Amino acid sequence: MKHKVKEWLKRYLPAEILSIAATLLAASLTFKYTESGVKTALAATWAGNIFYFGYILVLDVWHTRKAARQNGMVYSSKTFIRNLRALFIEFGIAEVFDSFLIRPALMYYLPLLLGNLSWGILLAKLLADVSFYVPAIISYEFSKKKNLRNFY
Repeated sequence: MKHKVKEWLKRYLPAEILSIAATLLAASLTFKYTESGVKTALAATWAGNIFYFGYILVLDVWHTRKAARQNGMVYSSKTFIRNLRALFIEFGIAEVFDSFLIRPALMYYLPLLLGNLSWGILLAKLLADVSFYVPAIISYEFSKKKNLRNFY
């Protein structure tokens, strides 16, 4: 189990760090210019998502391109679609509930309850991550077990 946790940290931690920074920056700027809790929650959610999934996709493409070269193959648009499919399998179910319900709701209400935008957004992100990672990690392990991540 220890090696699994290391694998998950290696995969997800850099994306989380980028996501936290993007989330806090988007929340701060959006609230500064709109003073709208709803717009702030949505901007923070989507900024975090863009940086998180952007990093994961770049990482997956990099690893797949490296595997292609080692096998004398070419990374193609078809391979890129497979990378996207693997990403959808890994995160699809978790992401639907997370991005459209759990995370925006927490990012709206927790800053109000705590009386502090930054701490509320950060706590909301951490709490939402718990409900996000359980199904995401299960799906990731399932995709590895079913060999859905091997493109070559």
